[in-house]
Amino acid sequence: MKTILVVDDEPQIAEIASDYLRRAEFDVIIAADGARALALVRERHPDLIILDLGLPHIDGLDVARAIRRDSDLPIIMLTARVAEDDRLRGLEIGADDYVTKPFSPRELVARVRAVLRRTESRDRDADLFTIADLVIDVSRMIVMRDGEALDLTPTEFQIVATLARHAGRVFTRTQLLDAGRGATTEAFDRAVDSHIKNIRRKLERDPRAPQYIRTVYGIGYRFADA
Repeated sequence: MKTILVVDDEPQIAEIASDYLRRAEFDVIIAADGARALALVRERHPDLIILDLGLPHIDGLDVARAIRRDSDLPIIMLTARVAEDDRLRGLEIGADDYVTKPFSPRELVARVRAVLRRTESRDRDADLFTIADLVIDVSRMIVMRDGEALDLTPTEFQIVATLARHAGRVFTRTQLLDAGRGATTEAFDRAVDSHIKNIRRKLERDPRAPQYIRTVYGIGYRFADA
């Protein structure tokens, strides 16, 4: 049974989320502040954390930063903050998904299941994995479609591998620019748009109607889940 850590300082919100998660056959533990959340991460090793941003004493963003220093624990951020800057900060830290209040408990459970599926798939096939009709071989830096290798540059491959390894998760342009470093890359965010355009031309059957790499307006890009 998967263990979910719910972190929220509003008892009613935490209880509603926990009740629906338990009905979905998850084991649930609850923390009302950031310090307790970090302690439970160390002690209980949950499989996923639902993390409110507006926590007392230690902000949810600081909790996420502390977790990301040591682990790839899946994080779903839960917050009433709807400003684009807040979403960007959460995604830049490495959140796997973002849910705003008020939320549907059933949708939250669905998001948890989706993130866990992606994480399990990523961990199971760390160096060789398949998304739709693409085969991505990380060790050989090759992307194949229909048995043929696609002609990607090293930077383009790193961007594709980063997106595909975390299919469904939204990446900002800055994160993708960082992923592409190692080859020489222009040091500004909009360089990623140029890389994505070139990748789509090589990867997509119809670059004007992308099947794999989807634009998330105002934030960045994500790889389709299937």
